[in-house]
Amino acid sequence: MRQHSRTFRLLGCLLLVAGAGASVSGAAPPDPAAGGVVPLGRIVPAPASVDPGGLPYRITDRTRISVGESREERRVGDYLAGLLRPATGYPLPVTAQGAGGIRLRLAKGPYGEEGYRLDSGRGGVTITAQRPAGLFHGVQTLRQLLPAAVEHDSVQPGPWLVAGGAIEDAPRYGWRGAMLDVSRHFFSVAEVKRYVDQLALYKFNKLHLHLSDDQGWRIAVDSWPRLATYGGSTEVGGGPGGYYTQADYREIVAYAADRHLEVVPEIDMPGHTNAALASYAELNCDGVAPPLYTGTEVGFSSLCVPKEVTYDFVDDVVREIAALTPGRYLHIGGDEAHSTSHEHYVAFMARAQAVVARYGKTVVGWHQLTGATPVRGALAQYWGLDGTDAAEKERVAAAARAGTGVILSPADRVYLDMKYDASTPLGLDWAGYVDVRRSYDWEPGAYLPGVPASAVRGVEAPLWSETLENSSHVEFMAFPRLPGVAELGWSSVGVRGWEGYRVRLAAQAERWGVLGIGFYRAPGVPWPTPAPTE
Repeated sequence: MRQHSRTFRLLGCLLLVAGAGASVSGAAPPDPAAGGVVPLGRIVPAPASVDPGGLPYRITDRTRISVGESREERRVGDYLAGLLRPATGYPLPVTAQGAGGIRLRLAKGPYGEEGYRLDSGRGGVTITAQRPAGLFHGVQTLRQLLPAAVEHDSVQPGPWLVAGGAIEDAPRYGWRGAMLDVSRHFFSVAEVKRYVDQLALYKFNKLHLHLSDDQGWRIAVDSWPRLATYGGSTEVGGGPGGYYTQADYREIVAYAADRHLEVVPEIDMPGHTNAALASYAELNCDGVAPPLYTGTEVGFSSLCVPKEVTYDFVDDVVREIAALTPGRYLHIGGDEAHSTSHEHYVAFMARAQAVVARYGKTVVGWHQLTGATPVRGALAQYWGLDGTDAAEKERVAAAARAGTGVILSPADRVYLDMKYDASTPLGLDWAGYVDVRRSYDWEPGAYLPGVPASAVRGVEAPLWSETLENSSHVEFMAFPRLPGVAELGWSSVGVRGWEGYRVRLAAQAERWGVLGIGFYRAPGVPWPTPAPTE
């Protein structure tokens, strides 16, 4: 759970900010020469190259979305049509024929796995990519270039103009992740899907689901059914908890995949296992099952490393979850195992990693994995602080120099459950207060001393749910910090900078208002003036 034990009190409702129809106060206005069109470069994350020029394209009732013959192009075209039809009221047929309009095409070029090119002019908009993920990311750019009113689910007056020019774009890192803790508090399939849609808008490509912890086990495992039915029956504070059936989990995975996010399931071991220990007495060294736990202490639970049944359990769980997960990765946790001796920890992680490999997945673990022996190809997720002990950082760096990849999730930078300041009604503060600028204004490639830049696989923003009970809570803590993490993962150093970013970030507020995202109006950002209430 990546936190010190903490006493907290859940507070009341959050202020939801209505941004729709507001003008940006203090931000640069739309370019008058463009007739009020969203400037080509005013998107998040910042594109690699922007070349504005020419007349804008206007979407009308005669616009078609033209795609090639591949299923992938058709799928992205249908997604785009589904985004645009409600607010425009236009039919926007997806067709394999037709010139002009909006064209989506896959073609060979210097785009990589996720890059794209967008060309816009009076005659139409063309998005070109080498792979479907790039085409999808290009659609998200097109979406942000349209007025925020396009997010409405009812017909709006328009006009629907796309600035003229060209964007060439590709991500800096291949791992741009967000983690949702569904263990401390359970989130429904619909709530997870809502978060997936928000991640897709900002070109994230990994959804890390923290599926087990002391307070709850959240996925059905057929060979150990009480994990979900009993271990998932509560949550922090004593609520009813819940769990995903395997069909539920498949639904989440498929929904994310349609939006080009790869689900990374996490089963935290050998610590953070009270829900499992409470469900099956034989997993405890003394053979006695502890009670279910609804508090927030850490480090008190451990699987019984010497018992062979422990590895039967690990094998069964990993086998079933691996079979449900088409993605490449399986996260085995490994943090805060304070009740596991170092000798037992090293032995357990060796066997657990071997099980993951047996079922065809790549190991991911919290950075304490580097205190054991990471297998070849493993990834270590760093969640320490700027001020973490130098010896601990060096252990991670040594592993990185030996070939272990590093995902950066420094808690005092990108833990989205950290309070913004002392007045924040939700969240924790054990890593300090994390304001929007602090979350954005750091350089992943040079963050950990001694870690080669080539070892950094990307960034991930964890969101732990000790104090978060629903989507409104999640969104208040994630926004506006989440888009900044997206930009750290996507955009090159040369196109990033706080002063420009804060203006582009402020311009997102109207879109969030239409989407019903209640966000924190962070100081230092020129937010739109809220629309007056009637």
